[in-house]
Amino acid sequence: MRQPATASRNNKNKPSSNLKMTGSVRVRVIRTLLAIQNGQSLSSVLDPLLNSLHEGDKGFAHALLLTTLRQWYALERLLDTLADNNIDEIEVRTTIQVGLTQLLYLEVADHAAIHETVEAVKEIDFAHASGLVNAILRKVVKNTNKFRKKCDKNHSLPNWLAYQLKQDWSEEYSALTQGLRQPAPMFLRVNTTINTVDGYQQALEQADVEAELVEVVSGLQLPNLTDKTDTTITTQALRLEQTTAVSGLPSFAEGAASVQDMHAQLAAPLIHQALINKANADAINDNNGDANQTSNTELHILDACAAPGGKLAHWLELLNADKQSSLFHVKPSENESGDINNSVESRAIKLTAIDNEAPRIGRIHENLERLHLEHSEQIKLNVVCADATRWQGIQESKKQKVDKNEPVFDAILLDSPCTATGVIRRHPDISLLRTEEDVDQTASLQEEILDNLWPQLKVGGYLLYVTCSILKQENVEQMQAFLNHHTDATAIEFTEDCSWGIAQEIGRQCLPIDSESGDGFYYALLHKTA
Repeated sequence: MRQPATASRNNKNKPSSNLKMTGSVRVRVIRTLLAIQNGQSLSSVLDPLLNSLHEGDKGFAHALLLTTLRQWYALERLLDTLADNNIDEIEVRTTIQVGLTQLLYLEVADHAAIHETVEAVKEIDFAHASGLVNAILRKVVKNTNKFRKKCDKNHSLPNWLAYQLKQDWSEEYSALTQGLRQPAPMFLRVNTTINTVDGYQQALEQADVEAELVEVVSGLQLPNLTDKTDTTITTQALRLEQTTAVSGLPSFAEGAASVQDMHAQLAAPLIHQALINKANADAINDNNGDANQTSNTELHILDACAAPGGKLAHWLELLNADKQSSLFHVKPSENESGDINNSVESRAIKLTAIDNEAPRIGRIHENLERLHLEHSEQIKLNVVCADATRWQGIQESKKQKVDKNEPVFDAILLDSPCTATGVIRRHPDISLLRTEEDVDQTASLQEEILDNLWPQLKVGGYLLYVTCSILKQENVEQMQAFLNHHTDATAIEFTEDCSWGIAQEIGRQCLPIDSESGDGFYYALLHKTA
């Protein structure tokens, strides 16, 4: 999934963009936070920070950085009540917030937190503020419980985002905004082409890694020739009791498992089941002699905005596990004499994956190589660097230029660009980097992509729309607008059997409220009718 690039939204003086990984651990964390406020993402600065430290300091630096980001706006508001005058120097504010994190959330010894933070503000060349830093932190030390409760009382989000969540999720607002301040659990997806879920869970136990099996049930009302048929899909994930480095997971480097959020693991099974339904419907139409609804011996499917490839890999795993299914073999049909033709025709699947950022295309290949999914006799995989708002799949199919989209795909998985507000627990820098204007811009981008891809879907095909956003403008409202403008689109209903998410007028929405549950994802499955 591609996330829109954004700049800093800090209303104080903008910090320097220089990122120097020198000095004490706290100084390096402060400089990393300044870089994030200057518009750099956490993913781009975290590794440089950790790689610059001794092994024994990495855990503390990681906790200090992530916790400060998660509590950023709450700490900022607390700081404004502690200071007698406005503090406009962003470097000084950031240093004090790092000190407050140590005292209120990491339980660092008072004298160590104060002394090291005062020394840090000197080391970043703001020694004139050392007395101020010392005074504020000492004020907090006198009653840390009081200030911790004050900090925890409300949300830790920018006001614009908190207001929008209040509008979208009034009943869940309090639990949601508090949930976004907490760390997210770590989930694994087992590569079932290599091992079973039970087998890998046992391997984890042998490696002293505690993991709990989590089963998520999805129910869909998929159409057949005459009515709708309820279909139930069960997805199995493993939730680790503690976050663990992938180097500590058995056979991870050999492709036995992937790190993927529980709710992200719903995407591939949903579109895979829809593809099976499409293939079966085509076979029935063929047998009925419907010349207008004949199936091709090749199924063509698309993963749009595919990087870094987690959902793509999951779909490939399911396809490889189903090589004896109707997806790969055309069912026997009657010949002209009315006899059953017992010869089963083999069918190939062409899977195209596109993303518009070349470096992220490299990530796709790396992940698929690790999982042993790059090469398959019956699955033709083509990874393309392309803009989903303009890319024409028919060009890839016929190797020729056309002026407009033509239907070529049987199923499309659209992991749509979004503001990623549903994964703030994992990427707390999102709160600092996103702006209110980003929501409108992202919704417009989503609309462009949908309008470009939808004509490329065959009649009877399915498009699964996915975001990791919790804002309705990017989700259910986007789908409502799309259906209003596309009379050949029908929303597939989720049944009451679903064990995840909240039913929306169109689709379902997961919210990151439960500390043991997955991130905030939205799903809507669309069916193309004649």
